[in-house]
Amino acid sequence: MNEFDVIVAGAGPGGSTTAAYLAKANKNVLLLDKAKFPRDKTCGDALSGKSMSVIRELGLVQEIKKLPHATITGVLFSSPSKNVVTIPFKQDDKNREEGVGYCMRRIYTDNMLFNAAKNFGAKAQEQMQVQEVIFESGKAVGLKVLNLQTRQEEEFYSKVVVGADGVNSSVAKSVLGKDAELDPAHSCIAIRAYYSGISGLTSNIEIHFIDLVQPGYFWIFPLENNTANVGLGLVQSELKKRLADKKTIVSLFNEAIENDPILKERFKQAKQISPLTGWTLPFGSKKRKVAGDGWVLVGDAASLVDPFSGEGVGNATYSGRLASQIILKAFQKQDFSYSTLAEYEKRLWQDLGPELQTSYIMQKIGSIKWLLDRTISKAATDPKIKEMISDSLANEESKKQFLNPLFYLKILI
Repeated sequence: MNEFDVIVAGAGPGGSTTAAYLAKANKNVLLLDKAKFPRDKTCGDALSGKSMSVIRELGLVQEIKKLPHATITGVLFSSPSKNVVTIPFKQDDKNREEGVGYCMRRIYTDNMLFNAAKNFGAKAQEQMQVQEVIFESGKAVGLKVLNLQTRQEEEFYSKVVVGADGVNSSVAKSVLGKDAELDPAHSCIAIRAYYSGISGLTSNIEIHFIDLVQPGYFWIFPLENNTANVGLGLVQSELKKRLADKKTIVSLFNEAIENDPILKERFKQAKQISPLTGWTLPFGSKKRKVAGDGWVLVGDAASLVDPFSGEGVGNATYSGRLASQIILKAFQKQDFSYSTLAEYEKRLWQDLGPELQTSYIMQKIGSIKWLLDRTISKAATDPKIKEMISDSLANEESKKQFLNPLFYLKILI
């Protein structure tokens, strides 16, 4: 009753994706989460192209269309000097069918993926809080879990333990110790609330670079029925500097809405319809060990959030799919040691590492106000620059052009 092929701790996008692929391959999977589903998760709610690739593979696109959502056709950027450009998604983007993306509240997204894992055969137990990893001879062999309903501690055993339990992962703390602590230069604090009645909403997600939160941004992401996800994110090390001036992330959020020339008019008739909630985003710009003897980490537990966009669901689902592939190889070999599971770590950083480092450099470039202003201003008038940015939204390889000095020479002349 308490022995499984794989135990997945955490049923967010990374954990549910891992469990879905493994259960689909007929593995005996236990999926644990401390919450009771459906449950909300503080997030920006946009589904990236990378997320849609996994969702399409799992056959869930029609599920999205049945759930409350907004269809997204592009991204609007505004600069600190209030230049504005709208970049449409490319029609031939392989992950966005006909150039259309989606924005859907995490309460729906996560529940959809959680149900998919169960439908493929994963055994789910809710209201189970992971306490620590069980080790035998240095190898992860299971989890100690607190049943939040009975308040009793339970133990489960498996060949592989998957840590998908978020930024404060108990699995990561067990296997990494002090190395699980976040670096303020490579993590972000973000807050968001839901609003109705914001004027000028379109089918574009909006990213506003404002002086108050550089390096970071203010966002407005459209949702169903003229509602929107509104938030602000700032690198932790930068937020500490603002605290010296008695600025909190909440005061920065309110100041942006009340005083920013673009935002204040649009929020005049708007109504906040949910509490303002916050969370921490662990950036993938600082590599973390993500595999060992009998264990792997995925999603936020693996610290994979994009340092420029702040998007985490795409890399979470990507890591879940990759982890499941390597775990299935481990079953073929009947070897669950690091020598086999290290392939997950190697391929993850091969696949995502360059992209995450590019985003980290873009984050630094984005803090140079005059350059950001010039880039957005130029994109608004120069179709070639606009096309280059559009390419980068569809193709991670194209993002590397922003590291080329020639790109900025084009911008300047």
